[in-house]
Amino acid sequence: MDFNASTWWWVLAGIAVAAELASGTFYLLMLALGLAGGALAAHAGLGFAMQLVAAAVIGGGAVAAWRVRRKQHPPALPAATNRDVNLDIGSHVTVTQWNSDRTARVPYRGATWTVRYAGADEPQPGEYVIRAVEGNFLIIERHTH
Repeated sequence: MDFNASTWWWVLAGIAVAAELASGTFYLLMLALGLAGGALAAHAGLGFAMQLVAAAVIGGGAVAAWRVRRKQHPPALPAATNRDVNLDIGSHVTVTQWNSDRTARVPYRGATWTVRYAGADEPQPGEYVIRAVEGNFLIIERHTH
């Protein structure tokens, strides 16, 4: 079976997509776009040198554009502290008594939860804000008005 140039470009693009799915490296997907550009150049009847140029310009441009986008948009917070993932973040709880290990039991959403104080100072009874959820613990800080 004799493959033409565009088939090889599509095979390479498929390999890059499969490698991206296995590794999670989004840059491989951008390179796969460049390889698809080489395939389209081959379908258009361009010579091998122009196919390489098309693949390099499209793939390199996509990588550069993705890098610029990532610099402009900071990465998302970890799920434990991200309010978009966990709606408990930012909610208020009231602590009436602290244990010596900087934990307390508080009523929250119809159940009793164990909270841990994240501040550096000594925790005092009062109102606190949930800053993270770690397993079954609510991580709280002082509520500042």
